[in-house]
Amino acid sequence: MLPDPQPLASRLHSLIASAKADEDLRRYFGIGQPSGAALFTGRRFEHLAGGGDRPAVDNIVTADDLIAVQTLSVMIPAQGALDLLEGRLGVQLSELLHEIPNHMDMADADASDLTPGSPADAAWHLLTDQPGIGWVTAGKILARKRPRLLPVYDQVVRCVLGRPTSFWLDLHSALRAGDRALHHELLALRRSAKVPETVSALRICDVVLWMRHHVEHRASNCIGPGHQSAGSD
Repeated sequence: MLPDPQPLASRLHSLIASAKADEDLRRYFGIGQPSGAALFTGRRFEHLAGGGDRPAVDNIVTADDLIAVQTLSVMIPAQGALDLLEGRLGVQLSELLHEIPNHMDMADADASDLTPGSPADAAWHLLTDQPGIGWVTAGKILARKRPRLLPVYDQVVRCVLGRPTSFWLDLHSALRAGDRALHHELLALRRSAKVPETVSALRICDVVLWMRHHVEHRASNCIGPGHQSAGSD
């Protein structure tokens, strides 16, 4: 039985509908900012080298993907990076990526695409089983390869949302509730902030949440709730 989507949907709606959300998106993506303004490196995450989901590379991890992940303030250990680019790990992940839908929004996916035992779940566990690749980094790698289906998820967002039972499934349910009302709100917010359509609804959600809390999170040394699986455990 899937979790009740309403608590998370309500929390997300309140954050997305705030006047600050539009301003935060423009700041993050550098839209309409004054000359010399500090820019967030993460604004290049989905666009670097044309994106990680473009047809030529959508099922393999490239050096561009590893650099893109670094724009979100995580580092993949050298051995793990080499294994992804040239080793067995890269082959195993590529096999799973072939089975994970591309160019599909989470709101349009079936829960089976995200549940335990799904290729996406298996890919997440494959990555988190590697030394030095934790749940945050694993999620960012997968979000680079499947930006419309799999979300960026880190300690800041986890803290804002209060540790959903299973982030992927809870978010999926929230996005589909009320005839996909939350998904449509995210797309409307993207338009109003003039963020390119190549930025997914999931990423809009992530940026709004992260911008709302990242300064406070770091200033207070906040670690949020306990360990949380980004996948479907």
